[in-house]
Amino acid sequence: MKITLNKNNFEIVLSNFQSFLDKKDSSQITSHIYLETLDNKLLLKATDYEISIQSKIDIIQKIEDGVATIEGKKILSIIKPLDDGEITLETKDGQISIYQGDDDFKLPTFNAKEFNDATKFPEINELDTKINLNPIDFIESIKKVAVATDATKADTLRVELTGILLDVKDYHCNFVGTDTRRLAIIRQNTQSVGTQLSIIIPRRAIMEISKLFYDEFEIYINKKQDADPTMLFIKSQNYTFSTKLISGKYPDYEKIIPKEFKIQSKLPKEDVIKAIKKTNSLSTNVKITLDSSGLVFETMNSESSESAKTPIKIALDITESITLGMNSRYVLDFLGFITNNEFEIFINDSNMPFMLKDDKYSTIVMPVLC
Repeated sequence: MKITLNKNNFEIVLSNFQSFLDKKDSSQITSHIYLETLDNKLLLKATDYEISIQSKIDIIQKIEDGVATIEGKKILSIIKPLDDGEITLETKDGQISIYQGDDDFKLPTFNAKEFNDATKFPEINELDTKINLNPIDFIESIKKVAVATDATKADTLRVELTGILLDVKDYHCNFVGTDTRRLAIIRQNTQSVGTQLSIIIPRRAIMEISKLFYDEFEIYINKKQDADPTMLFIKSQNYTFSTKLISGKYPDYEKIIPKEFKIQSKLPKEDVIKAIKKTNSLSTNVKITLDSSGLVFETMNSESSESAKTPIKIALDITESITLGMNSRYVLDFLGFITNNEFEIFINDSNMPFMLKDDKYSTIVMPVLC
């Protein structure tokens, strides 16, 4: 292989590939990036077996076709300080050389065939199921519900709670995240008529998808007949991403959501945020009392000598006073994602789950005993 590339284009892809590499052991094939010339493009692949990525960049000049691997972390550290402009890659005698002007760097390579054989690199095929979701809705939804997932369960039997559920139905799909103390859900419309499936997307994959994609991409799910889905693919003009899915049974979230509520009221977002921040400086758990004249926020602190109290005076359609204890972080997480000036709160009793709602986005929260 001997090719000339634009340094900046190469560096951008290398930077985005770093999260997909095994950085602990450079002797592993998964610490390398796979390179292959395809007509006037250079194909790049990387994987750590759980998540995978591939991309193509333009070749400015091709003298010789070829395939190679290159250690991903080291090649980026070489490329970064080089001048803007062109660089040349050349493979020879088990090494890959990087040239720019009088600068010359050499790195060892692995057998490129070993990369594909060892990694069994995942690819989209015509049997995969395409999910017709609006890309922007998809990205915003996974971000909003991921905040409710439980990052502490990664090494336990409840690993499914570390990911988000994508529950696809005929005309809509639900995005769900829960740590058993709260449940976030968003309902989005879909045109995937006749497709009904549920997958659990790992939290780590959600983070990478959010970095790489925004407004123009396609979603595919690898699902063999009479078998559970195993892979999720996201494909845009610049990148194709894939992740293994979490196997396991997700909680029956629809049973958790109360079917009706005794109290429903609209609250001002910014005022509630300010009130919570004033009171939660002394205690994460706060107590909120609602009545016809407004809300009162108080700390829930075992230290009797410490207390905080702040009111919001607003007319509410509530006939009887009710007090809720709650983890303030859960409420702030929800409010941090909404764009409207008001949100709705739905309540039954002090010791029952309550719901916060903004358009399609809802969070059901288990109360803290006052």
